[in-house]
Amino acid sequence: MIDSHQSAAPGDLQPQRSTYARFAGLSGPGLAWISFFLLVPLLSILVISFLSRGENGEILRPFTFENYRRFAGYGLLGYDPLYPLIIARSLVLALATTLVCIATGLPLAFFIAHLSPQGRTLALTMVVIPLWTNLLIRTYAWQILLAPDSFISRLASGTGWLQPGQSLYPGTWAVYVGMVCDFLPFLVLPLYTSVEKIDWSQVEAAMDLGANRLKAFRHAILPQIMPGLVAGVILVFIPAAGQFVIPDLLGGAKTILLGNLIQQEFGPSRDWPFGSAITVLVMILVLAALLLYSRYTNKRGEPYLMLYEENLSLPLAGQFHALLVSLRAPRRGHRVLL
Repeated sequence: MIDSHQSAAPGDLQPQRSTYARFAGLSGPGLAWISFFLLVPLLSILVISFLSRGENGEILRPFTFENYRRFAGYGLLGYDPLYPLIIARSLVLALATTLVCIATGLPLAFFIAHLSPQGRTLALTMVVIPLWTNLLIRTYAWQILLAPDSFISRLASGTGWLQPGQSLYPGTWAVYVGMVCDFLPFLVLPLYTSVEKIDWSQVEAAMDLGANRLKAFRHAILPQIMPGLVAGVILVFIPAAGQFVIPDLLGGAKTILLGNLIQQEFGPSRDWPFGSAITVLVMILVLAALLLYSRYTNKRGEPYLMLYEENLSLPLAGQFHALLVSLRAPRRGHRVLL
């Protein structure tokens, strides 16, 4: 009688060992790279966040939660809402940037989707072209475009938006313009992928049943474009919440955000423990938001980002190439109803 718990023969284990060897050979270098350049620094930041700063900026023991208490607003002199206000200010800026990108990116995605194949290729190229230049170069270009003697500032003064002699740069409006122009492509690209695949027969059915254009958009179009919309919102909101280059250069360094605060703590202030605590808390906030999103989509049975895992894991050039390849695929005929 053969024992059901008998171990497998050595010959049966050979293919399994070969599979493990191939996996280690293919994934080993990548895992080692991620572990050394990502996990080790993150663990170091986590440990440093519980240490203390010396008089000359050195990192000292003992372990303490004082850095987290300080960021929550509790210090030696009582409660100070400075740092909670910085969090709120950064989240408001990220939320406003995301909403403006949605308001401008949604019509743009529909416009691109209803062009001819050659027109879509040209339009997508125009959307991606600004990302071919460095962020600093684009930001410095906006400083010139929004300067007091620029055409935009003179136009704003002539229409009464600005007092004569004033300029949009530096100021809050310049920050919002720079943020929207920098993050708009990251919302348009995934949103266009969903818009291009809309089944317009559902819209026709909704309107045949008496739905007006608003209800048809809400019940027939919005559920179909939700995957790209959610993916674009995540790609815009998360980096916008930690952005510091654009607010620093276009805002004149008048307003401190989370990114500026972290830069200051690791730079001039030389307070690495406090800067590490801020970094850890920001990562926890981002991970909590992603966890809530994941639980929400699993509950609804709509894993929106699953459709984009392959393309969003590529560099931006790879995403753009995938979009251009998709333009050559045969498309169903549809009629524009909106």
